[in-house]
Amino acid sequence: MAGYTEHISVSGLLGIGYGTAASLFMGFTPTQGILAGVLTWVGGMLPDLDSETGRPIKELFSLTAAVASFVAMRCMIHKGADPDNAILMAVVTYAAVRYGAAAILSKFAVHRGMFHSIPALIIAGETVFLAYFSDSYTVKFLMAGGISLGFLSHLVLDEVYSVERKGVSIRLKKSSGTAIKWFGKGLFGNAVAYAILLTMTYITLVDSGVLIPPQQAAPIEKIDAPVQQASPFRTTERL
Repeated sequence: MAGYTEHISVSGLLGIGYGTAASLFMGFTPTQGILAGVLTWVGGMLPDLDSETGRPIKELFSLTAAVASFVAMRCMIHKGADPDNAILMAVVTYAAVRYGAAAILSKFAVHRGMFHSIPALIIAGETVFLAYFSDSYTVKFLMAGGISLGFLSHLVLDEVYSVERKGVSIRLKKSSGTAIKWFGKGLFGNAVAYAILLTMTYITLVDSGVLIPPQQAAPIEKIDAPVQQASPFRTTERL
């Protein structure tokens, strides 16, 4: 499989290209292009959150926690919260992701499990779409596309490195097919991943206006049959 350096290099280059294209050809501001490029770079490292402990993984958790804390602060400010409360939320979010999430994943996550999968890619994109506050759905899709592109680059790179070539012969390593997949080996991991995926997909569709929750749907008005008025030239008695 590809190493940490390869992943951050490829996703970094993709981020530069993605952000530049968004700013120059797609009508987004330079700031939005830079943010989308950074998310692309971060997305290229996300699948390795389930890896064994080590310096790169600690740095990755620190980076993910920092991004999550800024998103939480922006969310609080967007809702009109007090600046001190927004800073406190950022600190709490950083600690929760950096230490809480890391401890949980170290116990339950399996390397090359469902973190390396298409459902995980979709979940990452939907999470950014929902977390990034903007009045424009186009901007939200830009950010979600960045994280998804970086995530996909990681999966593709792992599959490329799973092909071993010796001379004219090509041999697939044991890691082949473990990155770009829809299902993992464990039933529990698959159930959790798809439960999160279905929930996130429903919330995303509602947030984007594609679906309307049943409780918010307008009730169907009952149309009464028109009352037929008797004609003045018509008599009810028979002569």
